[in-house]
Amino acid sequence: MRYAQSTIPTDYGPVDVIVYREGEEGEEEHLALVRDDAGAPSDEPWLVRVHSECWTGEVLHSHKCDCRAQLDSALKMIAACRHGVVVYLRQEGRGIGLGNKIRAYALQEEGLDTVEANRALGFADDARSYDVAVAILRDLGALRVRLLTNNPDKVRGLERGGIEVVERVPLVVAETAESVEYLDVKAKRLGHAVDRKV
Repeated sequence: MRYAQSTIPTDYGPVDVIVYREGEEGEEEHLALVRDDAGAPSDEPWLVRVHSECWTGEVLHSHKCDCRAQLDSALKMIAACRHGVVVYLRQEGRGIGLGNKIRAYALQEEGLDTVEANRALGFADDARSYDVAVAILRDLGALRVRLLTNNPDKVRGLERGGIEVVERVPLVVAETAESVEYLDVKAKRLGHAVDRKV
């Protein structure tokens, strides 16, 4: 449910930030970062990025993943459109939490890839759910979307929830020397469409 809302000036221009609370006690908070031009046609699909929190990438600027670059690119694209939203979900580490993500990183240092590390810790390859994203998009009236993603699970997750994905828009960002193997694993083992930025 909606809990708080305000407009915040950012490097991308003003962003309407809506906080949603989940759970009986409202213990989990998710965000919608919205650009909504009242003059845009109501049937125009929204440009949407469903983004899972990545503390290591977004705060520490870790080179192990492309999360921060994807978020930055999505925010720039949303700022330039008439109906757009970044749904920011608090499901760190493909849904396993920050502590377990760091444990998985330790296993990767020993030679496991990201999928093998999750499995060694007893987790699914990707434990995320997109039910909250569906609820947020419904609340915003964003029922037809152009989805900024390389992850086919996000497309399927939104469609199962009744959101019409009219287009998957690739999100291509520069890789680092440290993220190449991670991106290869996402493509080969998780089915992500990882286009390389040349």
